[in-house]
Amino acid sequence: MLRNLGLFSKISFGWLTLMLFFAIAGPLLPIPDPTAFSDVSGAGLFTPGHLLGTDLNGYDLFANIVIGSRNSLFIAIISVGLGGLIGGILGIAAGYLRGKTDYVLTVFFNIFLSIPNLILSLVLIAVLATSSDPTQTVADGRRIVVIIISLTIVIVPILGRITRGSTLAWSNTEFVVAAKSMGMKDLMIIKRHIIPNVLPSIYAVAFLAVGIVIVVEGALSLLGIGVGQGISWGSMLARSQGDLEYAPTSLFVPLTFLAFTVIACNQVGDSLRQRLDSRESKL
Repeated sequence: MLRNLGLFSKISFGWLTLMLFFAIAGPLLPIPDPTAFSDVSGAGLFTPGHLLGTDLNGYDLFANIVIGSRNSLFIAIISVGLGGLIGGILGIAAGYLRGKTDYVLTVFFNIFLSIPNLILSLVLIAVLATSSDPTQTVADGRRIVVIIISLTIVIVPILGRITRGSTLAWSNTEFVVAAKSMGMKDLMIIKRHIIPNVLPSIYAVAFLAVGIVIVVEGALSLLGIGVGQGISWGSMLARSQGDLEYAPTSLFVPLTFLAFTVIACNQVGDSLRQRLDSRESKL
């Protein structure tokens, strides 16, 4: 697969691989404690003992980037994975069964697409992840679950519509029509002919969706309703948003990693989409 990718796509794929490595193996790496105070605060890049410097609180930025990648990527991948699974099932059902099923599911997709994702997250967090006692803090795990649920609800109609359109196209192909005429059951047709051909389009859009979710998580943290006291790229931005004048590195470092990851997701998604388009044009 990598042989047929351009240089930019290879770099993007390598960057995403590195970020996944940080997310999986981060706690095992020889890095400082991301929550430990340092004697050096507001240090710049390549400071001895602090590769990417420190923020005004003395937290090591590289350690926070590595450990924070787990929450940021975990939220994005789980949200897109659940959204792709649910949206894929609903989209295939709408595109293959058509009729009333297609009409009802299309209306469902359109309704949820009209709801802004930030507004939905705000409402769900206010209802499900906010304590009635202002002196008590809500556990980060609970807030992360609510964020994942809200983002999954946003992703479902997006990937559902993509899956529906792809299913409509593939269900009219000659081999599907021939399978129906031979008496093959619908579930077997979907399993053997529809799902394998619909999955590439879901993969392509899923990479784009991961980039969107990472941005949304950062926006939620800036609004004060993100991961909370946990570590993520968004929480790093929220913690350093007032430090631009005195410690610009503490803001630019997480912003750079977030931006590069989103760009890499978009590039890999576009590459998969181009390969998919060239594959379908040969049919």
